[in-house]
Amino acid sequence: MFFRKALENCLRNYPTKSALIYKGEAVTFEFLNETAMKLANALKGLGVGKGDKVAIYLPNCPEYIYSYLATFTLGAVGVPLDFMLKDDELISCLSHSEAKILIAMPRSEINFLLIKESVSSLEKVILPEELHQLIAKASAEPVNTNIKDSDPSLIMYTSGTTGKPKGILLNYKHLEGSPAAMDHFVDLTDKDIKLCAIPLSHIGGLVYLQNCVKFGITLILMERFNPFEFLQNITKYRVTCFHIVPPMYNAILTLKEIERFDLSSLRWVVVFGAPSSSEIMGRFHRYCPNARLLNGWGMTETCPPNTVTPLNSDNIASVGKVAPHCQIRIVDDAGESLNTGEIGEIVISGWIIMDEYYKDPEATQELKKADGLHTGDLGRFDAEGFLYIVGRKKEMIKVGGQIVYAPEVESVLYKHEAVAECAVLGVPDKMKGEAVKAYVVLKEGQNVKPEDLRYFVREHLANFKVPHEIELRRELPKNRTGKIDKALLKQEALT
Repeated sequence: MFFRKALENCLRNYPTKSALIYKGEAVTFEFLNETAMKLANALKGLGVGKGDKVAIYLPNCPEYIYSYLATFTLGAVGVPLDFMLKDDELISCLSHSEAKILIAMPRSEINFLLIKESVSSLEKVILPEELHQLIAKASAEPVNTNIKDSDPSLIMYTSGTTGKPKGILLNYKHLEGSPAAMDHFVDLTDKDIKLCAIPLSHIGGLVYLQNCVKFGITLILMERFNPFEFLQNITKYRVTCFHIVPPMYNAILTLKEIERFDLSSLRWVVVFGAPSSSEIMGRFHRYCPNARLLNGWGMTETCPPNTVTPLNSDNIASVGKVAPHCQIRIVDDAGESLNTGEIGEIVISGWIIMDEYYKDPEATQELKKADGLHTGDLGRFDAEGFLYIVGRKKEMIKVGGQIVYAPEVESVLYKHEAVAECAVLGVPDKMKGEAVKAYVVLKEGQNVKPEDLRYFVREHLANFKVPHEIELRRELPKNRTGKIDKALLKQEALT
């Protein structure tokens, strides 16, 4: 099992080295292993065994990592839950996953008594005080569990709605996916220091933990993303690399103090989660010219990253090349492979594909077919094998029979010196079926009118791609991973 073997390797090679640093406090690999084993024994004493569901509802903290490692040690199934979820959403996900244990942090608006009464499978809610007591009393003896690659390891929820939850079921083999990709694409060593500000409840946060134990790196863990503190941590700890999403880069670039920070320790930085990010990355690179700029792509359903820019390439406009343990094709609506340069849906296959959407065969069959997982992302390959993401299939905007890809319009808007953030989507239009609408946040101190921005776009794109309307906003809604929440904007536009 990946985590067990990787952690044992770290224990042999650098037991006293800092595995984590959280709020200035260091946790060595030796302490990390000991604490994880104690928690595994404590959970075992509570009746948790192979296949049981252990839900985790915590902000980023060392306890989150102990909980992950203890759960995997037992061959149990981790159910990481976004710390912003409310009562109804928690009840929905906990009931759907049939969680047996919930390890949680108190929040004033969360009623854990109500949650326990509402979830029939839930036997115990463990809050921090009891968690520490359980760890203190437990044995640190290794727990040996016979775990097969095909055994379930995680149920990760794409969103915690009060409607029908969609839980991505991964197995224990899948835990090797992200480390295999990182091993192929980048040059991580035990000398590296990575900075994590992505929630550990999301696949991008889990990748940091996988990196930590796979390569023996030191992980600087932030409770939540704050752009100023993020830069402080880079300078203080001489951080060498990180991966974040485009809106986080945007937030950093809006700081007036950015030039005060020494970012020379950075070797490479990665952007995930958007195809229109080359402009943003170009701006950020001015402050860390020594760092390589990397772009990547993948989904929770496919154990990301599945593509990453090679270290010897400057092609940041693409999302890189395909990892050797994946296969990617570009197909048309009939599922036929398209030629180089042609735009179609990205279909990915290989052992990294999720097992299923938990207890949802219809949703599983919609994406997971005989030829691979149909991602819903549109892309194309160039002659050198670089993959370019064009947009989401569901986000194609059809303007009077012409196709507009939102990221293309967003990319042009980002070139305007006054634009800090933007999002483009299609809205209903009586004449043309759909019209292009852009939501724009201006940089501080800028005073540009929507018509000026429309004129700017018209200079770069065909008329039918120019936004019919540009709405200026102070901020754009984000989800917990920091990505712009286009679904919420779409909902607003339709009401």
